[in-house]
This record gives sequence, C-alpha cells and structure tokens, in this order.
Amino acid sequence: MNTSNQNLSLFDFNDLNEDLVCGVDEAGRGPLAGPVFAAAVILDPAKPIAGLRDSKKLSEARRDALAIEIKANALAWSIAQCSEAEIDELNILQATMLAMRRAVEGLSIVPRLALIDGNRCPVMAIRSEAIVKGDDKVPAISAASILAKTARDAVLMMLHAQYPNYAFDQHKGYPTALHLERLQLHGITPAHRQSYAPVKAILANKGNTS
Repeated sequence: MNTSNQNLSLFDFNDLNEDLVCGVDEAGRGPLAGPVFAAAVILDPAKPIAGLRDSKKLSEARRDALAIEIKANALAWSIAQCSEAEIDELNILQATMLAMRRAVEGLSIVPRLALIDGNRCPVMAIRSEAIVKGDDKVPAISAASILAKTARDAVLMMLHAQYPNYAFDQHKGYPTALHLERLQLHGITPAHRQSYAPVKAILANKGNTS
C-alpha cells in the first residue's frame, strides 16, 4: 500500500524506528543527458553521521566524503538507475519512480516504511510516505540524496572522458548555455535524452552527427 502524507512533523521523522525505515531520493531529472539515479538508505541509529543534508547544499568534496561514510556506516544502502532509453520510453516521471523502486528493492534489508523525497511515491510492496523537501528534513533521505547525486556525477565524468567536446564535467548534463552551445556544434550523443525538447530540436534540425 502506498500513502502520501506531507504533514508528518520533524519530531515524527526523527522518532521513527530508523532500522526499519529507508530514505529515498533521486538525482538527474532535469539534465538532457545521462541516466536518472535513485538511492535508498537505511541508517544505523548506533552510527550517526554528522552533516547530512540536501546534497545540492553541499560542496562536491563534502558530498564525496559523506558518500563514503554513508556506505560504511548505514545498515543498508542501494543505488539504482533508469537509462536514457527508459526515460525516453516511459517519460522522466515514470522513469524516476522506477529507479526509486529499484533502489528500495535492492536493499539487503526490507524496510517497513520508505520515506520518499517529493510529493509522489513509486508503486511498491511496502508502505511509503512522500515528504516534500524531505532531503533537508529527514537524515535518511539526505543520505539517499547524497548517494544518488555522487553516483550520477561519477557517470557524467565518465561521459566527459568519452565525449570531451561536450564539457559534461562542467554542466553535468544540465541544459546550460555551454551545453546547448556544444549540442549545436557537435550534435547529440547516445547519452542524450531524445525526448527532451532541446535534444529533439537538434535532431530535427541536424540529425545525430556524433
């Protein structure tokens, strides 16, 4: 059964029996290229991790350090993704929900509750709660946010090595002026999401020139 309850208090979040609760978040809904990632984390109450917060509010170095600590100290963690082809086939919302479900199903411990960042829950066998801005309210969701973000950034660095003309190391696939300029110059790559408007426009005007 899935439920959505955005009115749980911060006390409720912290009072949950965390060894049975996982936090879930995604990274990469907005970019024009690369997979969308999701992570699920069950924190260990006996091994608190200081400094957990929304990954977007942390420096890259701090995210990387926290990701190592989360993987070392969490009771369970899982990272999953949906490919560019799946995004194009399903649409980004459904692909994100699928990546989240895959992350939860990949946990080595089955949680009794999944706390999902945002206002929607994927369809899963376990109960879930959607928490708006949960990545800055619930430590387990913050941890999931960090794992999803660092995993996605690592893949974008691999794409940069494969396609250096596109500067993936700088824009991480987001539709910045630099990225759009490189798309106009070089066309699309197999890593680009063809259902996204700027990529569709390139395809319509130039075809795939990579």
